[in-house]
Amino acid sequence: MVLPIFALVLALILHTFYTSQKTISTSFYIEAVLVLLFSIYFIFYLIYKGFDTKITDNISKTFTREYIYNYLKEEIKNSREYTLLLISVDNLYEINKRYGIKYGDKVLFEVVLWIAEYLKTKEIINFPIGRIKGGDFIIGFSGDKEQYKTIIELMCLKSEEFKVDDIEIQISAALNDIRFSKNIDYLIENLFELQNSNKNSKYLTPIQEIIDPSDLEYFVIQAIKKRDITFFIQEVFEDEKATLKECFIKLNTTEQKILHQKDYMKILDKLRLMHEYDIIVLEEVIEICKKSKDEKFALSIAPTSIRNPVVLTKIKELFQKNECVKGRIILLFSENEYFPKIEKFNSYLKQLKELGITIAVDRLGSIHTSFLYLRDLDIDMVRFDSFYSKKMDKNRYKNILSGFNTMAHEKGMKTWAKMIEDEESRELFKDVGVNYLQGRFLAPLEKIKE
Repeated sequence: MVLPIFALVLALILHTFYTSQKTISTSFYIEAVLVLLFSIYFIFYLIYKGFDTKITDNISKTFTREYIYNYLKEEIKNSREYTLLLISVDNLYEINKRYGIKYGDKVLFEVVLWIAEYLKTKEIINFPIGRIKGGDFIIGFSGDKEQYKTIIELMCLKSEEFKVDDIEIQISAALNDIRFSKNIDYLIENLFELQNSNKNSKYLTPIQEIIDPSDLEYFVIQAIKKRDITFFIQEVFEDEKATLKECFIKLNTTEQKILHQKDYMKILDKLRLMHEYDIIVLEEVIEICKKSKDEKFALSIAPTSIRNPVVLTKIKELFQKNECVKGRIILLFSENEYFPKIEKFNSYLKQLKELGITIAVDRLGSIHTSFLYLRDLDIDMVRFDSFYSKKMDKNRYKNILSGFNTMAHEKGMKTWAKMIEDEESRELFKDVGVNYLQGRFLAPLEKIKE
């Protein structure tokens, strides 16, 4: 764009020089050099400005995250009905690792072409698509999600046969519209949540949302600020005797509703309130513990709280002030990503155990990290994922559980199973040799504090 202007400036200077060479003053040469320098600077300025305002991704040739976000914000703002689709290449990391980054880049480009061709066969054209991270793409459609639900479900089924140079491609999707929220950030966060819940299903089954995301954040903040918490407990049995109780925590809203953990845990992380929440819950459980007669209580805690020096110091203060709860608190935790500094993690757990706290790892047998923690951490107890409670009628799952149970016992740990729903399940777990059993069949949930 600047080249014609630069050419005109250069032509003007040369023309003036040749036609008025005898009458040109010295100042003309100075001015001509300055004009040329400023013209060259302007050219380079626009070139670098062009890099800053790039709207397409180099690899997939779709819109960049910044551009697609701004574009969709305007579309949502000016539309009564609008739908967002999240499509992800789930095995992109494995492809990059096994075949190389160049093949990973090729897969992203080919996936975008395949999506475009498929939607074209359904007469869906001229839609915005942008890459927001890794193998995740966002597409915008006019209209509500019901118009596209069946089409996208069929696309997910058809993607099972899709390959790039014999490389298997695993694609998942999630669909939602602006009836959920008109805030682009809330919408995209919800799409990832929907995607995780839909990965084991052929259908885009929506999560029932009854609270607006902005309202949900407000309710969580107010509940933490006012300690507006409801406690439920369920007895856990060892050899037919109730030996401990697990605490279940729900937050109360200003509209007299109850928020379940699945609704508010992600909000706590997002708002950086998880550590404060864990301390509040522990303080309340200690008060409950003090009013009971030598009963043990188990509660879940975030592993990041265990590894936080500030939280650890606060826990020490609480237990030093309340010696009567020593040996009566069990902290349960689990996480998806393995914490690599295992010696440091063990040092934190050692400090907790010195206070008389029992440490338990949850969801063994389902999350790979829980198995690694069984192997590497100095813990007292493991609890099996509820998957095995539902599948215990099949001998192959029973044998897997028996193997985990033997490994835990050989390391000197107690084992724990939850969601026991009938007599048959209880007998199966007892045959395997699991120490603690829990479930509605054995004891109901009981509200103890609000």
